Amino acid sequence: MAQDLNQDRSALAQGTLIRSSTRKLNLVAEQIRGMHVTRALDVLANSKRRVAKEVRKVLMSAIANAENNHNLDVDRLSVAEACVGRAFVMKRFHARGRSRSGKIWKEFSKLRLVVTEKEGA
Repeated sequence: MAQDLNQDRSALAQGTLIRSSTRKLNLVAEQIRGMHVTRALDVLANSKRRVAKEVRKVLMSAIANAENNHNLDVDRLSVAEACVGRAFVMKRFHARGRSRSGKIWKEFSKLRLVVTEKEGA
């Protein structure tokens, strides 16, 4: 999908070490894929999911990168790509009864957002 993006009309922002599992983060990322950025910001602001705040920060960073680094028009931007990946897992244990233990995995994710400028938007 990244091959067909026009490099001079797109901007990238990445969020690393987002404290959520990839499955939960991907549910929020699916909501904004292909959306106009103002609509995506509204969806993220009204979302009940905790990770939506982190996605909103990354989207705001992508918009700022497009405006300041690539001189793109903010009113014509849309979310072209929202990729979610696994960063790392902190492994902990929880003491249980009868000298046993339970595993606790604290997952971290990474998010890659690409915004592009549409011609007719």
